[in-house]
Amino acid sequence: MSEIVGIKFRETGKTYFFAPNGIVFKKGDGVIVETAHGVEYGTVSLPNREVDDSHLKELKPVLRKATEEDVAHNNENVAKRKSAMKIAQDAANRRKLEMKFVDVEFSFDNTKVVFYFNSEHRIDFRDLVKELASNFHIRIELRQIGIRDECKMKGGLGPCGKVCCCNDYMEDFERVSIKMAKHQGLSLNPTKISGLCGRLMCCLKFEDEYYADTLKFMPKVNSEIQTPNGTGKVDSVDILRQTVVVKHTTNDDGYELREYTLDQLGITPVYPDRCEGCPAAQADDDEEDSDELPTEEL
Repeated sequence: MSEIVGIKFRETGKTYFFAPNGIVFKKGDGVIVETAHGVEYGTVSLPNREVDDSHLKELKPVLRKATEEDVAHNNENVAKRKSAMKIAQDAANRRKLEMKFVDVEFSFDNTKVVFYFNSEHRIDFRDLVKELASNFHIRIELRQIGIRDECKMKGGLGPCGKVCCCNDYMEDFERVSIKMAKHQGLSLNPTKISGLCGRLMCCLKFEDEYYADTLKFMPKVNSEIQTPNGTGKVDSVDILRQTVVVKHTTNDDGYELREYTLDQLGITPVYPDRCEGCPAAQADDDEEDSDELPTEEL
């Protein structure tokens, strides 16, 4: 067993593990650590705890707990971000470069500044880097990020009224596809299934495993099945309640709808993660697994 402490360098970034080096930390403490990018200021997101060595790689030690001077210096670096971003944006605009600067990050020792920008095209920013270097007199690094990364940095309220998941607690983006919206029976209208970033909502992934597994044993819409009241055609299914609405033809050539539970239809739910040896459920494998939004309302 090894003792670790979890540290974040950005409020919405990943948690990295370090060796506490005999220091006891609590959540929110400022720390000074050495990373591959040099000496950095971070914030404790996970207090001291012991974990199995098999889950860890070689850990770098925490240099020290941040002093009042360290905290003040880090606050100065944070305060400089807004003006630095304006300088960079103005310089890019003068060169008519299609770049939108999203954030700026100064290294703790002020040897480097990283500019994050979004653009739909590849940008030749060599001249821009030279101007920024002469302006700030430190090493300049420009990083192009995607629209989802921009949303993660800036945050905002999603369609549900809560803070965007990516900005609140998600450390990594997972692949989201149109197939997930189809599994859940959602409208494929882009305005209803896209987030602030304009891409498919991350939350489509959260319950997809349940929907995909349940669809495996639920009867398909328009298929004929046997019910306690004879043969009928499936009109709709309710994945959450696990019920099936069946259309029965009447004697006067009309029809009536009746709802059945899976137990009434003789169907036993089987989930791959709840039975040993069950194959993983795959629903609609023949559909294209794309993360692109539909181009028109369906």
